[in-house]
Amino acid sequence: MTPDMIEAARARISPYIRRTPIISTRPGELGLHHGVALKLELLQYTGSFKPRGAFNRMLAAGDDMPAAGVVAASGGNHGAAVAFAARRLGVQAEVFVPSSSPAMKRDRITSFGATVHVVDGLYDDAQVAATARQAESGALMVHPFDHIDVVAGQGTLAAELDDQLDSYDTLLVASGGGGFTAGQAAWVRDTRKIVSVEPATSRCLHAALEAGTPTPVEVAGLAADSLGARQLGAVSWSIVESFVDAAVLVTDDDIRAAQQILWQELRLVAEPGGAAALAALRSGAYVPEPGERVIVVVCGSNCDPATVTT
Repeated sequence: MTPDMIEAARARISPYIRRTPIISTRPGELGLHHGVALKLELLQYTGSFKPRGAFNRMLAAGDDMPAAGVVAASGGNHGAAVAFAARRLGVQAEVFVPSSSPAMKRDRITSFGATVHVVDGLYDDAQVAATARQAESGALMVHPFDHIDVVAGQGTLAAELDDQLDSYDTLLVASGGGGFTAGQAAWVRDTRKIVSVEPATSRCLHAALEAGTPTPVEVAGLAADSLGARQLGAVSWSIVESFVDAAVLVTDDDIRAAQQILWQELRLVAEPGGAAALAALRSGAYVPEPGERVIVVVCGSNCDPATVTT
């Protein structure tokens, strides 16, 4: 994975995605002693960063797109992005979702025109079913994190940041299967610090760094639908092991508190996975150095607003 691949992805997908805004806070806001910049990727189409990777995977296929269209497994956000991109590009889409995925996320995928199959279990169980369907139908597999074109597409966020800001020191990113974090790390490389944030109950990137190789973990907790991969992807690992500078963990209580303060002070509805990176700052899981310029990616908004606003 090279920055040139991310530049190519950016050129490919730019007609199809939003350039999402950045807002800056002052010391004392969001319960922090220091100001921070928030990259509001929750305002991306479908309510998460996922269209970046989904569009790049499909567009990169070009004339090799099968007549059967695309197939994917997802806890919800990736499925919505695949369905949205498929509709925009005029191809069929089938999405396999786990029974643990919220009904609201399943309904969102359906609203974009995809055929949805519910599989008993968690994300990895849905991926097994999607892989079997791909072998049967010949459709293009759009994996949520373990394909180089998907990771390159996710890395366009960091490339976009360079256009929006003169400079910064550290980027905090929520991690599930690692594709989003790897994409940012592949662009930033050694020029800035990349910090991965995961729930303590779904920690496959953290476990891979500890073990020196991707290793299975148990998955549970508030953000499991979006950050609940059992094992870090191989493509992600090839980047993470070289360019991710720190991996920190947050609790469900930390995440819930971050969701609530984003609503209370900024009127932003962030899903648990979307608020995880901010939770790392508020909880002290990551403590910036004096003067360190930090960007937090608020990466998803697909949840029942009542769970945040009441």
